Amino acid sequence: MNTAIILDYQNVNLVGLNLYKSFGSRKDLYIHPLRFSEQLLSKRNLAQKSHSYSAELKKVLVFRGLPSPFYDPSLHARVMSQTARWQKHSIVTISHRSLKYDLKRDSSGKVFVDEAGQNIILGRKEKGIDVLCALALVREAQKFDLVILASQDSDLIPAIDEACSLGRAKIETFSWYSRENRRSRELRPDYHQVWNTRLDQSDYLKCLE
Repeated sequence: MNTAIILDYQNVNLVGLNLYKSFGSRKDLYIHPLRFSEQLLSKRNLAQKSHSYSAELKKVLVFRGLPSPFYDPSLHARVMSQTARWQKHSIVTISHRSLKYDLKRDSSGKVFVDEAGQNIILGRKEKGIDVLCALALVREAQKFDLVILASQDSDLIPAIDEACSLGRAKIETFSWYSRENRRSRELRPDYHQVWNTRLDQSDYLKCLE
């Protein structure tokens, strides 16, 4: 089956980091989209009872927040460098959406700066990535035999149901799994049954850049 994978990058990366906390620091570990997709399909295909249900990877669509070159120049450079490397593979496409920043301000709304004259950042947040993933899921479900949504964001459950209702492609999901505490936050649609592929700690290590 010709297969597309929709990758909610930040969600997949952070859930894996938080579940398998014993490996390095958060800033040093990043999922490689192609390695992740290949490992996911390998695990998924091994679990199928018939070879006729085997999936062949044709497309990886990655959706990710983009740090500001003004507020976060080093992080912005890192993300752009990763994007350049990852997109050397013809089947991988990275789509960015700018992060939203919460800056420290005084009572008048003026932004505080640190000793180096840099704005003080209280937080960063992705906006609209779930919508982009939902749109891509429904769109690609009309082009491929199989579409796998790689995310554990429950806001995407309605999109899974919508893609299933089109009746064109087989829709599946993914989840990280911990054998120690049997944790696995699987997305379960309200109106359809879908296959979920679990990846464990050993799989996680194979997915890292």
